Amino acid sequence: MSKGGELFKGSMVAVVTPFAEGKIDFGAFQSLVAWQVDAGTSGIVVTGTTGEVPTLSDDEAQALWTAAVKTVDGRVPVIAGAGGNDTQHAIELSRRAKEVGADALLHVTPYYNKPTQRGLIAHYEAVADAVDLPICLYSVPSRTATAIAPETVAHLNRHENIVALKEAG
Repeated sequence: MSKGGELFKGSMVAVVTPFAEGKIDFGAFQSLVAWQVDAGTSGIVVTGTTGEVPTLSDDEAQALWTAAVKTVDGRVPVIAGAGGNDTQHAIELSRRAKEVGADALLHVTPYYNKPTQRGLIAHYEAVADAVDLPICLYSVPSRTATAIAPETVAHLNRHENIVALKEAG
């Protein structure tokens, strides 16, 4: 599926968000990101579900993207988890990720809402139309109650900004 060229290749690590005393430990986060890059990862995924994104505010997510972009310093792509179950909110997060220099976006299937396949198409196309960054669809039906059907993936693959699929079904 990848039309994103060299962006989505190799092994990309989904980094955790370290906390200390109830707050993000940015020093530990930047050390972790630097260590991953130095160890040879092909990319850094920030604020995916591994990064505790459901517990973060939008400002905290943006601060993590900013810290990752600064730490990586162009050595590998930074993929920002900017998805959600509200299309307009997902667009806003995606715009914020682009503003701080993220190279691509990871967008989870809208959770809780249980969208139809037509609803998934509408959601993903709205995000892809609004933000000019490569998007990796993230299908994780055990967490979202909705799988992205193969026909839906094929349809979405026609959009120039939708370039990859992370399938966790």
